[in-house]
Amino acid sequence: MRWFEPLLVILTLVTGLVWALDKWVWKRAPREDSLLDEGHENGLIETARSFFPVLAIVLVLRTFIAEPFRIPSGSMIPSLQIGDFILVNKFAYGLRLPISNTRIVPIGDPKRGDVVVFKYPGMTPDDPQKGEDFVKRVIGLPGDRVGYHMGQLTINGVPVKYQTIRAVPDGDGEGMARPSELRTEDLPGHPHQILVSDDSLALGAQGDQDLVVPQGQYFVMGDNRDNSLDGRFWGTLPEANLRGRAFAVWMHWGHDGINLSRVGHSVP
Repeated sequence: MRWFEPLLVILTLVTGLVWALDKWVWKRAPREDSLLDEGHENGLIETARSFFPVLAIVLVLRTFIAEPFRIPSGSMIPSLQIGDFILVNKFAYGLRLPISNTRIVPIGDPKRGDVVVFKYPGMTPDDPQKGEDFVKRVIGLPGDRVGYHMGQLTINGVPVKYQTIRAVPDGDGEGMARPSELRTEDLPGHPHQILVSDDSLALGAQGDQDLVVPQGQYFVMGDNRDNSLDGRFWGTLPEANLRGRAFAVWMHWGHDGINLSRVGHSVP
């Protein structure tokens, strides 16, 4: 919900301004207006005074500490499922201002294998999804040479190794019905599971890529390799678009209702 953060900021500023005026201006002024007499306080002032501390705490927590996000698509299956509610570490990559997402205090940078939430840069300037929150895995760091051909990922000329875990005859169960394989991808420093369609070769050069990741940018991919709109199609991710690092599932509410078995899972 792109509107929630601006609305939270506006409400916090408005209630904070009313609270400050009430505390430092109106209560010190002569009380000629009966609306400001003790015992007959204006309802707006009372509401602002009650809600401002709550709004301020929520704004600080979700801006600088942790923010919840809901997984709306199957692009990160098997690591994340549709309906997972994840917590995102907002200070892992530096403190950022709300709305503008400008980094004001550098703290760290993404590592290969991190699952990151970011503002989608869009395939075109008028892409209707541009600015929405996406979640993918960091594959390429600044300066890396990344290749992806016929399902084989290479980093700096070295092919990444895979190990098949089992067949998944029904695909991802969320729209990709093609028979698939669950594999371990031995990403340097961060092995993890991916889902790959059995007919990846039949897809031809779809998503094939060869690039050098520019400084200040990252190359990201979904773990559901044949059902993910990621860097193979729209290019590299600017550092300025990063929102934070996903680290835990705190709730799951999918098509079949609440699934308590997902609660508390760390994001691999």
